[in-house]
Amino acid sequence: MKVLLFDIDGTLMLSGGAGLRAMNKAFIDVYHVKDALAGVNLAGRTDTSIIEDALEKFSIPFDPSVFQSYKECYYNYLNEEIQKPIGDKYLMPGIKELLPRLVEHDDVYLGLLTGNWQKSGRIKINYFGLNDYFSFGAFADDSGIRNELLPFAIDRFKQQYKLEPDPRDVFVIGDTPADIHCAKPHDAVSIAVGAAHYTVDQLKEHEPDFVFKDLTDTERFLEILG
Repeated sequence: MKVLLFDIDGTLMLSGGAGLRAMNKAFIDVYHVKDALAGVNLAGRTDTSIIEDALEKFSIPFDPSVFQSYKECYYNYLNEEIQKPIGDKYLMPGIKELLPRLVEHDDVYLGLLTGNWQKSGRIKINYFGLNDYFSFGAFADDSGIRNELLPFAIDRFKQQYKLEPDPRDVFVIGDTPADIHCAKPHDAVSIAVGAAHYTVDQLKEHEPDFVFKDLTDTERFLEILG
């Protein structure tokens, strides 16, 4: 049994900047600040922590009800922005070939471990027709701290499949150092992919268990699973 937890942005796909555009538009509508996220590094972070930092930057108090309104506004804009034919918007190399091969194996289970909120993450992967591959996961709704997300994904896996995975049979696949570090506290296996925000050499500095330039080498990926 292997449980594979995939990051979304930069690992499964790129949204062509749709997420950032939608976040900025929602920030204008709800908090009345323009370009609130300009210059902010989003890679590997949770959506919750990004917005909390922006609120602090502009000395805006955090209000849970207003924050929820922000999220709903963001989802609406993201649905619009993801459809626009602008920016580098595509499936990451190898994903189209890898996922069908993985689901051929009865003992391989696919989930998400992402800094997106669940609804926005699903909007992004649904655009590329990937939602059906991932029946469970962990999201920024669960915690704004990425290192705390993995147990949420495993709890949902256990509830759904009534199985108890060994920690070393859990794999976190992502393109940033944050993906590597969120696996380590839980003794999960980290697979780093240097195809988007970080190079292979940059990722190696954080000591992942495995590192790929991209996920086009399907056979090597399957060999790692054993």
